Amino acid sequence: MKLRQSSFSNLFAVLANLLLAYIVFMLTRVAYVWENWNLFAPTWHDLRFGELLAGSLRFDSSAIFYLNALWIVLMLLPLHVKERRWWHILCKTLFLIVNTIGLSANLADAVYSQYTGRRTTWSFFSEFANESNLGDIFFVEVFRHWYLVLLGVALFVAMLLLYVRPDGKPTRPFWRYYVVQTLSLTLMTILAIGAMRGGFTTAIRPITISNANQYVNTPAEAAIVLNTPFSMIRTAGKTPFADPAYMPDEQMDAIYSPIHSGNQAIKQPSNKNIVILIVESFGREYTGFYNDTLDGGTYRGFTPFTDSLLAHSLTWERTYANGRKSIDGMPSVLASIPMFVEPFFLTTSSLNDIDGLADLLADEGYTTAFFHGAENGSMGFQAFARTSGFQRYYGRTEYDADPRFGGEADFDGTWAIWDEPFLQFYATAMNDLPEPFMTAVFTASSHHPYVIPEAYKDIYPEEEPLKMYKCIRYTDNALRRFFATASRQPWYNNTIFVLTADHTNMTARDLYRTSMGIFSVPILIFDPSGETERGTKAGVAQQIDIMPTLLGMLGYSKPYVAFGKDLLADSCNHDWAVNYNNGIYQYVMGDHLLLFNGDRATALYNLADDPMQRHNLLGTMPELERTMTLNVEAVIQSYMQRMTSNNLVIR
Repeated sequence: MKLRQSSFSNLFAVLANLLLAYIVFMLTRVAYVWENWNLFAPTWHDLRFGELLAGSLRFDSSAIFYLNALWIVLMLLPLHVKERRWWHILCKTLFLIVNTIGLSANLADAVYSQYTGRRTTWSFFSEFANESNLGDIFFVEVFRHWYLVLLGVALFVAMLLLYVRPDGKPTRPFWRYYVVQTLSLTLMTILAIGAMRGGFTTAIRPITISNANQYVNTPAEAAIVLNTPFSMIRTAGKTPFADPAYMPDEQMDAIYSPIHSGNQAIKQPSNKNIVILIVESFGREYTGFYNDTLDGGTYRGFTPFTDSLLAHSLTWERTYANGRKSIDGMPSVLASIPMFVEPFFLTTSSLNDIDGLADLLADEGYTTAFFHGAENGSMGFQAFARTSGFQRYYGRTEYDADPRFGGEADFDGTWAIWDEPFLQFYATAMNDLPEPFMTAVFTASSHHPYVIPEAYKDIYPEEEPLKMYKCIRYTDNALRRFFATASRQPWYNNTIFVLTADHTNMTARDLYRTSMGIFSVPILIFDPSGETERGTKAGVAQQIDIMPTLLGMLGYSKPYVAFGKDLLADSCNHDWAVNYNNGIYQYVMGDHLLLFNGDRATALYNLADDPMQRHNLLGTMPELERTMTLNVEAVIQSYMQRMTSNNLVIR
């Protein structure tokens, strides 16, 4: 098919052929669903067609523009040579090759997914690198699924015949031709960047496999909106999880197991509400409560309200995050999944079934809801919220739709709704939730670019040495106003509040610049009824401990998987925490910190005597070093085995 002569014929040809690629991808998706219907049929009626279509187009856009990027450039280069017949034959050939690869991968995966339950990723090549019988298996499956082969041939022929070619002649005057081609290439470049990333706004990270969960109800259904080229491209070069096989499984389970049997001691389970506040970048360094010995006891910090709340809450001597990014904090806090090697969000294991706190409590009759004031879908939070069992999601869309609040006027211009109004929305929206409920909110204002609302600029001016301080003061005040509003609600005294941070941020003190110091975040549990103990307990707490601790407090009696520990269980070893930092696992046990590179211990420090981690004690305490090494190896091995085998739930 050939377009008539026009200055825009090349651009029109590109758009027409991209539309053809979209149709091909959508038809292969239909074939995928049909071939795997038994996987989707039980819950098909619960899916929403509009969301499926939106998600499918989003992921197809990313894959199609990745595959066709070179072809687009060749089609729109502002050069006369590209209008020659041989050039257009070259472009057509390239288009057919890359899109045939895409449709072939989708159709082949329609078969292979029957055995894996998910879209194939780049790890396929390493998984079968040493297999010599793949050719035989391939040809057997080709004959068994001859109808998919016929569909592939038909789609190839359709692309061959329906491919749109520009007229092949440069229009006059030539200056107009060059201007049009340059503008067309610029326009398509911008469009391609947005399509590859999955959106244009600054609040959107490049989409990954885990974002597919935003459009479906179960991890298995994510395969519907995904496509195989996208899954392959997004996981290429990623280090997959792998079982390190440090020890026999029996020894590993004896040292460490993430299986929790549930709290059998409480005969009458509690129906208290759970409210979890994950505060952006709210490092422990910024508080006065945890740092009352700094500067000779004169340090006051920047969080007067949080300090007052800590004085009436339960907390621990050492409290750590399990990751360094926002996308690490949510799985750690709400599903007891730490970040090892790669953020859980960004790995293929994000499609695993998981025991999230919301999911477990929803089965007990809780209403569950997640709140985040950014654009819906931002950061992959909406997708993970659905994956981990949250029934409702409240984002910027829902905030803007509530006439009681300021809507778009409360947008900070970069990331999200300012913390103060959004936390007021959060407190108010919980009045509409049937009790008992479990909710979580992720704040946004204490973040780069370190701005606060105009009305507060004179109240919280910039302070030396960190621009972050004014944001922390603003967010702390937003928390004060949240609790003031919450305290007037009928559900307040029947609620357990948890406050922590997703990760740390800018730091001004060396103590919080060490390899463990950069993970230091507040963790507090506040029960306004006074039924939960208060004070600072000895021991070590980490984000992944929050979920099992809350389940223990509620008297949850069923078994579940959580990599953390119940901090209040009598039989619990309270003195350990683990995180991963630039290729090094950091394992705290009591006063000691072991650094482990995946093969061997590289350092050992006494945090009580040497908080700055200056004196490496490796080799001086062989028994302690051996015990800590075995402990961290057991945690890593258990984590890797369960991630790679989709063994994160007990059913």
